[in-house]
Amino acid sequence: MNQYPKLRLKPGKEKSLQRLHPWVFSGALANDIRETNEGEIVNVTDINGQYLATGYVQHGSIAVRVLSFSEEQIDSSYWTKQLLNAYDVRKAIGLAESTHTNCYRLVHGEGDNLPGLIIDIYNDTAVVQCHTSGMHRHLQDISSALQTVYGSKLRAVYDKSNQAMHGAVADAVDGFVFGEKGSSIVIENGHKFSIDWEGGQKTGFFLDQRDNRALLGPYAKGKRVLNTFAYTGGFSVYALAQGATLVHSVDVSKNAIELLNENVELNMPGANNHQAWAADTFNFFKSTDALYDIIVLDPPAFAKSVSARHNAIMGYKRLAIEGLKKLDKGGLLFTFSCSQVVDSQTFYQTMMSACIESGRSTRVLHRMTQGADHPVNIFHPEGEYLKGLVLRVE
Repeated sequence: MNQYPKLRLKPGKEKSLQRLHPWVFSGALANDIRETNEGEIVNVTDINGQYLATGYVQHGSIAVRVLSFSEEQIDSSYWTKQLLNAYDVRKAIGLAESTHTNCYRLVHGEGDNLPGLIIDIYNDTAVVQCHTSGMHRHLQDISSALQTVYGSKLRAVYDKSNQAMHGAVADAVDGFVFGEKGSSIVIENGHKFSIDWEGGQKTGFFLDQRDNRALLGPYAKGKRVLNTFAYTGGFSVYALAQGATLVHSVDVSKNAIELLNENVELNMPGANNHQAWAADTFNFFKSTDALYDIIVLDPPAFAKSVSARHNAIMGYKRLAIEGLKKLDKGGLLFTFSCSQVVDSQTFYQTMMSACIESGRSTRVLHRMTQGADHPVNIFHPEGEYLKGLVLRVE
């Protein structure tokens, strides 16, 4: 039994925790949240003092993020246990210890019962991203647990939490908390990618699209492919490797395009059927008369809050309409949204609206989501964020 301070819930507010949802909202608390320190470990009880969960405090709308529904100590053995469990899941789905893929997500926040924590594995380097100051407090324990789980296979642990925490920890500086930088080249389904975990977006690579890149590959043989919001070229490399006759890649970031071209060269040295532009996707659509057999629309999140959802929906619709204009008859549109506040049904209806406005007959061939190494806690449906459709357009 632990001895953490207690936060009580208002009468009737215990039901979400009894259903194992890992968040406690500030409005549910009977206590004043200011009685606790930011990041402090607490026990949450019902109004009568009956134990419900253990978690850490954040002074915001989500007041407590749950680490355990049993009254245990949040110590070094806790972190090792949690990371071993996450590792076993990745081993079971064929990623940890794979010979053809050595990059994957080890910890996916609430999906691995560790809210506020992301850990991505890039060969022998673990990139840790804490999204809360409460999780960042335990960085050293997390690093030690990673070393226990991976042993000599782990060269380094890199902390990339500063931007994700939005300045919540004033003296947080990204950098290595264990080891030092080695090779940044990883393998995904046999394809090589150079990863910039220090300066790139997120932790350096969009690992959640692995299965969807593999889905595109066989469709690309003999086709003209346009990859927009291409970042470092995941879809482009898969398309080229599977025999696309032409691949065009577009991303607004010059740095991303440089790394994209490096990744193409890593896999197809001297390839002359690929061209990349550092350009805004909407401007690119306006500037080209080319038609493509496959177009990938994989934009960043257009909405990060409910208040921005309507504008995001309009943005996805406008983007799809522009893409449909450049898609040849019988072509495929791989279209995605990673905005958590835009659910899969809303996204589907938005794509349907775009197709109606475009006046083109369309079939849904595939519905896509995030990879299995980005699991969704069944008690926390908010963890499902990536949704996509493969549309065949006449």
